[in-house]
Amino acid sequence: MRVRRFELRLIGSGLVVAWSVAAAAVLLAYRPGGPLDVVVGLTMLGPITIAAASVVWPPVARGSGAFPLMVCIGLGVLLVLVPSIAGVAVQLIALGSQTLMPSPEAAYPWFLALVGTALFAGFGLARRIQGGMAVRRRRLVVGIGLAAIAVAIAGGLFAAVAVANEVALQGSSVAPVASRFGPTSGSDDPPLCNAGIGVGATAKLEERLVGRADLRPIGTVDVTGERAGDDVRGTAYVATDDQLGLFGTARVGSRLWQRTPSAGWQTGDESPGDAAPADDARGDGPTLDLQVLDTALTHGNRATAEDRGIEVLEGAPARRCRIAVDGTTFRAAFPQVGWLVGEANLGHWRGQLDYWVFRDGQLGQVAATANGEAGAIDPTALQATVEVLLTATERGRPITIYPPAT
Repeated sequence: MRVRRFELRLIGSGLVVAWSVAAAAVLLAYRPGGPLDVVVGLTMLGPITIAAASVVWPPVARGSGAFPLMVCIGLGVLLVLVPSIAGVAVQLIALGSQTLMPSPEAAYPWFLALVGTALFAGFGLARRIQGGMAVRRRRLVVGIGLAAIAVAIAGGLFAAVAVANEVALQGSSVAPVASRFGPTSGSDDPPLCNAGIGVGATAKLEERLVGRADLRPIGTVDVTGERAGDDVRGTAYVATDDQLGLFGTARVGSRLWQRTPSAGWQTGDESPGDAAPADDARGDGPTLDLQVLDTALTHGNRATAEDRGIEVLEGAPARRCRIAVDGTTFRAAFPQVGWLVGEANLGHWRGQLDYWVFRDGQLGQVAATANGEAGAIDPTALQATVEVLLTATERGRPITIYPPAT
């Protein structure tokens, strides 16, 4: 029994650590504004307290089936918590967004983890209250009852404070600060994931691609550009084993310019029926948001999009949505990936794409990742991964595209 008690306390300690990390992440990431945003983070102390109870009173159980069940509950909670914590960390560090109200799809892993933690602690408390010699069925009922009470208190407190903070934020009389991502005022929520979305008539665009093969970096591509109607101009700084330098594309009216590291800007001709320079093999032009909208974010692809809830980017509320993509769609949406993977066939790659739709119904941010076999990219590697972050800001504001000096 001492060995089992030690093992269960070890799992309980892991739950305490995991919930503590989650609480710290929420305290750092949850900053949409409102008078209670810090309090929302503090409500994460509830799950920590529940997990701590399982360390003090571990759910020791006799029998060949009961003990493995307790272990499975504890380990199952950890398996749910760790990816959820990683998702919050990515949101905080890479995406720069703060959750305002999570959707059911985004909240259910946390709810499952809370239920599992409460059951793990509840069975330990039931043993403490009923005694080790009590009827097993009675301890089971008491443990489930205690878990239900704990879930109701901890989950209800978090939900109540989060909803109260959103209501207070929407009813605030303080004038909202303008955001480069989109509207900050208004009572309407951003459109649903499967509703019609568009892009701004003008936009400032930034995109960053990072490639890795077996966790070893294979290069980066940083694209910046502007778009005003059909006029576009942008540059891409490429740093890979095969390429190093500044590429660019510009189009004003019917005139086209291309830039390479060796030749600088060169003029060219484009007939009205030709494809836009952003849609070429490498896609260093700045019509990046249009490219994603026309390839990956078609109405059919968005029909089954996962709603991740409403988030805030620099003060602008947006609905975060997620779709699954294959390698072919990934390359079509982000042709700049060609600088990182060359002509490798991405047909067997798989990944996901998150997109943010703001109150104006326009696309403002896209984050995507895809991975698959790396043999055609690096013969010594097994798996390659490419991550992309695209932002479209200052949408609809006056932007003038000037021809590059040649």
